[in-house]
Amino acid sequence: MQLAAKPLKIPARFAAVLFAFIMSATLGGVMSAIITAVNTGFSDGYLTRWLHAYALAFSLAFPSVTFIAPVVRRFLDRHTI
Repeated sequence: MQLAAKPLKIPARFAAVLFAFIMSATLGGVMSAIITAVNTGFSDGYLTRWLHAYALAFSLAFPSVTFIAPVVRRFLDRHTI
């Protein structure tokens, strides 16, 4: 008899930080991959160049999203019906 795995539940207090982490990791990865490909092509060393660009993009994106997202949420709360 197999037991069903319980879904992973994360405490709500971590939601804002997890949101910032997931958004910055995803967008930083996609954008740095595209920009690296446009600027240098898919030639030898692309993966290394992309990983360096991604490290820089994520290190800037994570704190940016962490601090900007609450400001945007408050703005939208005030200006939407």
